[in-house]
Amino acid sequence: MSQEPLDSTLLEKRKHSRARRAATPIIALLLGYLLVAYLLMPSYWRVYAHRHPSFEDIPRITYTSDDHPGDPLNVALVGTEEEVRAIMQAAKWYPADKLGLRSDLRIGVDTVLERPYDKAPVSKLFLREPDGKLRMEDLAFEKPVGDDPKKRNHVRFWKTDKPNPNDGRPQWIGSASFDERVGLSDTTGQITHHISGDVDAERDLLLNDLKQTGLLLETYFVDGFHTILTGKNGGGDPWRTDGRLAGGIIEGKKTPAQSP
Repeated sequence: MSQEPLDSTLLEKRKHSRARRAATPIIALLLGYLLVAYLLMPSYWRVYAHRHPSFEDIPRITYTSDDHPGDPLNVALVGTEEEVRAIMQAAKWYPADKLGLRSDLRIGVDTVLERPYDKAPVSKLFLREPDGKLRMEDLAFEKPVGDDPKKRNHVRFWKTDKPNPNDGRPQWIGSASFDERVGLSDTTGQITHHISGDVDAERDLLLNDLKQTGLLLETYFVDGFHTILTGKNGGGDPWRTDGRLAGGIIEGKKTPAQSP
């Protein structure tokens, strides 16, 4: 009886065995990277930040979820949430999708294929509350640049607890920056967008876009809002600013009490 079929089966099993052995170190490296970048490094930064109060001394900035300084705050708006959403839509800034497996997969595919994703999600940033807790942004918007999702204008807004004294409407503080490429975070090694260092240019672009809608009653700048004019965000990206905060008051509907 011929042994050829048996020999072919053994050969095939040996090929699969070699393939498994070759794949094992690759899988181990991938699992090691995920463990370090997404579990160990964020935990390290949280402990480090809590033990080093100098992080708290950096004024007017956001924080990442691992308590690392994020992007600087540089814009402010007065208006209801409905009015903020309406003026951003009129300025052709799209509300960002929520982070999740589906949106993460889409932005990954669109980045590789260089397809536009007008509502691509943004990473979470936080403001530090007086009690020390971190609060995630309330609203996030973006304006795509061409068909490449690696580049985009984006802004996050937080609703403050102090209403505008003139009309009682909410005041919003925001952080606008420009994503210029995708890469690995310098601090955690996670995949992230890297911003342009000129955050003032993004601040001015947003304010100009809002002006063009005709829905702003007034614009203004607060000089000296930042006393520290340079820094690095959670991804290790350096930023610089002239220290001014750009503000706008959205035209709203007058209530009977406000009418003359």
